[in-house]
Amino acid sequence: MTAPNILFIQADQMAGPALPMYGHKVVKTPHLQQLAESGTTFQNAYCNNPVCAPSRFSMMSGQLSSRIGAYDNASEFLASVPTFAHYLRDLGYKTCLSGKMHFVGPDQLHGFEERITTDIYPSDFGWTPDWSQTDVPFAPSVMSLRGVVEAGLCTRSLQLDYDEEVCFTSVKKIYDYARDQDDRPFFLTASFSHPHNPFTITQEYWDRYDHDEIDLPSVPFIPFEDRDPWSQRYYHLIRQDEHHVSDDIIRTARRAYYGMISYVDDQVGKLMTALQETGLADNTVVIFTADHGDMMGERGMWFKFNPYEWSVRVPLIVSSPSGVKNHVEERGVSLVDLLPTFVDLATDGNPPEMIDPIDGHSLVGLTHNNDSEWQDDVMMEFTGEGIYSPCFMLRKDGFKFVFCEDDPGMLFDLENDPKELRNLCGDADYAGIEADMLKAIQDRWDSDSIKKDIIKSQIRRRYIQSVLLKGVRSPWDYQPYRDTSKEFVRSSKDTNTTMTKGLARFPYMEPVPPDTPRSE
Repeated sequence: MTAPNILFIQADQMAGPALPMYGHKVVKTPHLQQLAESGTTFQNAYCNNPVCAPSRFSMMSGQLSSRIGAYDNASEFLASVPTFAHYLRDLGYKTCLSGKMHFVGPDQLHGFEERITTDIYPSDFGWTPDWSQTDVPFAPSVMSLRGVVEAGLCTRSLQLDYDEEVCFTSVKKIYDYARDQDDRPFFLTASFSHPHNPFTITQEYWDRYDHDEIDLPSVPFIPFEDRDPWSQRYYHLIRQDEHHVSDDIIRTARRAYYGMISYVDDQVGKLMTALQETGLADNTVVIFTADHGDMMGERGMWFKFNPYEWSVRVPLIVSSPSGVKNHVEERGVSLVDLLPTFVDLATDGNPPEMIDPIDGHSLVGLTHNNDSEWQDDVMMEFTGEGIYSPCFMLRKDGFKFVFCEDDPGMLFDLENDPKELRNLCGDADYAGIEADMLKAIQDRWDSDSIKKDIIKSQIRRRYIQSVLLKGVRSPWDYQPYRDTSKEFVRSSKDTNTTMTKGLARFPYMEPVPPDTPRSE
């Protein structure tokens, strides 16, 4: 069997519950809907860490972030950690990254053969949290509600500048693959920065929604005194005490967020059109997901950094030419499942032995609706801003348990209480479930050991960052290289302009011989 091409599309901070295939009644995503109808939609897909860099590093490595020391948005992604790009490259794939992956550290490729854009966020240790500042009841950050209270229309934005380059280079790369003499299958990652805050979008996408149709959160603002300890710290973390967020502000922010989602949807449409026009669609698996979600005002909370569903549930759609169509999968999965899925696809179900133990499992069986052995449990972590001890989450058989040594536990029955309004910890009827899930977490993680390693890591990184800012600085930020001497019409390629342009034409047309050839 010919190994399929793989197009991996990722959004930033796109909450699964905000999409129509997950039940949302307002958001418009026709291209994603079409993708869902052509494959499998995972209804209960989760990130493994609700913050950008750790989520992406665990996704790429198939390992939970604590296993690889990826604790926060300034944690180094070690070059020695094998990723899905390494495995696929070893299996004969052309591997290319366009867009955001939030790599931190000197290695800005992590197995990708090509990277055709820079990143949108810093690659150094500048965003390292500080858990030593225990004199305040929350870990300080640079976050604020400005992205919410200043939401609305824009003519241009940094994220639009970035994502238009991501889409353009990705579409161009698809056409390059179609014209390429290199017949290796490709693995192309197109990773967008929308719909990450600040919530601003152009008139075109703003006008796709009426202000009055924008829904308010299903769980309204919870007063500070009625919140759990984590949510109280989070209130201060994002400086929520500085702003009153009215219903009108909420609607404005949500309208912009929905417009940003529609913008991403249109970029997905452009990528799918390129696959169709090149004839590559028939042998290309398309996977769409996000690194984490956004609370979008639910419970009076915004952004990510917390264990609630709008923060940790992500969209995950897999469309494979050989998979079942219009399938909805209810069992719990997570982003660490992507690495074994990619390898499974590349080897037709005969994957090589992994270099490192991984925490994920292949989703291929679920996309064919024939995996009866799947274990319905998902492991999540959080080790960044807003807490002073690691947090661990386990979703299993419809229940979610949240454990942090500094806080009371939280247990939710997601099937009967999807809005997570009733904490079942301490309820005698659920004591057995609570005990079993707590034991599973304690068996899997050593909280004290991880906390000590996190604090040591933070101290080292803050020191190194302070030193590297002195004197002459050599940044790690990726600089995409283009050898324009090999592009377009160049004497080094062929001085025959017509021939050079003819080779770039797709589909290729054989030269038409002259009716009356000259005698040379």
